[in-house]
Amino acid sequence: MIKLPQRQVEAFHSDHRHIHGTVSDADGDVLVRVSDNPAGYTIPPHSHRQIQLLCAFSGVVQINTERGSWMIPPGHGLLIPARLQHSVEMLSDVSIKSVYLVSGHDDLTERMLQVLGVTELAHALIVEAIRLRDAPPGHGKLALVLELLTAEIAALPIRPLGLPIPADRRLSALCRAYMAAPSVNERLDDWAAKLAMSRRTFTRLFQRETGLSFVAWRQQASLFACLPRLAEGMPVTEAAMLAGYDNVAAFTTMFRRRLGTAPRNYMKASLGR
Repeated sequence: MIKLPQRQVEAFHSDHRHIHGTVSDADGDVLVRVSDNPAGYTIPPHSHRQIQLLCAFSGVVQINTERGSWMIPPGHGLLIPARLQHSVEMLSDVSIKSVYLVSGHDDLTERMLQVLGVTELAHALIVEAIRLRDAPPGHGKLALVLELLTAEIAALPIRPLGLPIPADRRLSALCRAYMAAPSVNERLDDWAAKLAMSRRTFTRLFQRETGLSFVAWRQQASLFACLPRLAEGMPVTEAAMLAGYDNVAAFTTMFRRRLGTAPRNYMKASLGR
């Protein structure tokens, strides 16, 4: 991870506090904000009184909460509940566009803390809303754009990019070590042995702590390892090796099964916006 000079970090902290303040003090039902941040910067834990759709228009971010971690690649967003503490880690240079909605949207409940694909329509509406954000109150076109944007957010497709981090301290340490150096050779029995547990006890603990099977979590963690590099243009062969796969075909099969498309097509579509 890139380490930024403390002076630069403090400058970005100041900018974020300003954005947070303007959002907190705003009266509108729907707000849009822009934030461009360098790789290595992390927005400290904070919360909003509104629901936030945080979108990565370029670059890759990781959002961390007490409920788990979510990676947001280009062309995707995360719907964050009001008043939930979260930090935002820049895994590459990132351009963030955020939409803030006042609470009370029952149609968004099932989409909370879900990674969503930003459709072409949502992308265009967010860009237009940003362009018009300084329009006077009651501006007709802005009102229509925000109304349609709100409706489109409720229809954004869900993508399987969440990665729950266990609360159990010892299990969390194993998970974080795997995220730093993924390998398809890691086995459930090996992890169980490291925790001095039987296979059955470990399986129950892992499912309870993460909501996923060991294999499903391992595949998701492998995606977390390679997505930032793919976003930066790393060849698929190198990304496969980074994710712990010696065989590119096996990596591509896993990637397609989890995300519905091949790595090259997926990132080409995301970066081509």
